[in-house]
Amino acid sequence: MAEVGVAAEDEFTAGTPAPDLLSLHESIAGMFAKQGDWRRAYEHLRSALDIARAGSLRDPLTSSYNRRYLDQRLPGLPAARGLAVALIDLDLFKHVNDTYGHLLGDRVLCRVADLLQEELPPDGFCARYGGEEFALVLPGVDAPKAVRIVEAARTRVARHPWSELQPGLRVTISAGLAHASAGPVSAQRQLLRADNLLYAAKRAGRNKVAYQDRETKRVITHSE
Repeated sequence: MAEVGVAAEDEFTAGTPAPDLLSLHESIAGMFAKQGDWRRAYEHLRSALDIARAGSLRDPLTSSYNRRYLDQRLPGLPAARGLAVALIDLDLFKHVNDTYGHLLGDRVLCRVADLLQEELPPDGFCARYGGEEFALVLPGVDAPKAVRIVEAARTRVARHPWSELQPGLRVTISAGLAHASAGPVSAQRQLLRADNLLYAAKRAGRNKVAYQDRETKRVITHSE
């Protein structure tokens, strides 16, 4: 078997999709192992392992993080400098699937995921929570800034030119935003609070962000 050099490795791996990269690194590792080059075989096996680990934390449809990543990451985030969690649901998404088909519905989910991931703070991330629900996690932000970030995401979705995907298509989201700013915080409790606020946004007419005012404890729904 011909020897594989560094330049050839780069040529093989450049621009290759992640699932193909996994197989490619495994194949190259096998070639180096047959040549007795155990160091380079090990390097490619490590690369394949890193790709596999990264893939297990990503949603295969939207490429956002998945529920597994959320469950692993959220409990370890400190609330001392502020920690916001927003649960977001596409409004009347069943109607989109029933009217335009599931293939278009998948395209809508991917586009919404892209819009949600825009303009997040450095440590913030988006994860697909399940079905047509997403979670935005915003560490290190105070409550007013968290509201501005989630409201900006809601506005981006509402103003997106959805008719370019399908004439007559309109997509909006509702969000429930829970914010913690002191002491230990239970990830499960914060998600439950965000979920309850999400339902408040739905009851208020959809296409809204619901959050709890810290002084009055009153639930506020916001939209333009």
